[in-house]
Amino acid sequence: MRVLVTGGAGYIGSHTVVQLVDAGHEPVVVDSYVNSSPKVIARLEELTGTSIETHSFDVRDVDKTSALFAEGDFDAVIHFAGLKAVGESSQIPLEYYDNNLGTTFSLLRAMERHDVNVLVFSSSATVYGETTTIPMHEGLPTASTNPYGWTKVMQEQILTDAAHAHPGMQVALLRYFNPVGAHPTGTIGEDPLGIPNNLMPFIAQVAVGRRERLQVFGDDYDTPDGTPLRDYIHVEDLAAGHVAALRHLREHPEVDVRSWNLGTGQGTSVLDMVRAFETASGRPVPYDVADRRAGDLAQCYADPSRAEAELGWRAERTIEQMCADTWRWQSTNPRGYDTVE
Repeated sequence: MRVLVTGGAGYIGSHTVVQLVDAGHEPVVVDSYVNSSPKVIARLEELTGTSIETHSFDVRDVDKTSALFAEGDFDAVIHFAGLKAVGESSQIPLEYYDNNLGTTFSLLRAMERHDVNVLVFSSSATVYGETTTIPMHEGLPTASTNPYGWTKVMQEQILTDAAHAHPGMQVALLRYFNPVGAHPTGTIGEDPLGIPNNLMPFIAQVAVGRRERLQVFGDDYDTPDGTPLRDYIHVEDLAAGHVAALRHLREHPEVDVRSWNLGTGQGTSVLDMVRAFETASGRPVPYDVADRRAGDLAQCYADPSRAEAELGWRAERTIEQMCADTWRWQSTNPRGYDTVE
């Protein structure tokens, strides 16, 4: 399949591009590089041994997106493009609504105009809001506690309505839990701009010496060590989930819209992750305990049984592998893609 990958130079998108090539597909990347680096493309070509067709523009540009579809002859779309920082979304909510919804509107118009009917969407476990049902399953109602999460809820609804209105359109909604790790070669990995919003890249930057100390937000939760439990999933397993969803839609043309959790089904605490990373890196990760953050849940992990039953997919990599691969990436690229090459 010839697959348009929006945000294909980003963290999850880049790993998915590699696995698409490995699976025999032909990915085409479009990325504005707002949250990524153009240097990623050369590394993707190194990893895949092939030339990656790439286009640099914002998918919200309806004319450019339509022109790309007119020439692209695409069989499917995997949609990663969007802003993704929970905290930042509360500070600039209009930017998040405009960007995340705008890319989806533009894509759907182009897909309809050029008869492309298969879309795999990068969603999030944030669509489960503040549910106390653990593990979280796809039958739960959707809601959110922040603008970023609401954009995902809204995008899921928009995609669902569009699929129901257009017979033959197929949509996979993939709800991620906590992506971590890097390609096992250390060639590509997570390179957040500015101060990391997520735990793993912050730990890695402390270990490599870019930051002094980690802040642990709360150690008085009702968990084994008092720190929150999260479902960390290796980015390579996550990328495999996209390829599996694409295959499922192709093999089941009767499916219009379906959601799947992509997680391990196990919770790991913040301090467990710190200790695992210290072991993998051989470096200390000093930390201070700070107050809880508003809205943080004591535990959040997936019920991934639907994905295993229907996609034949399951997360395979361990916390130890996640930390080892992250450290390989961070230690060989201490400043991310800004490392002199």
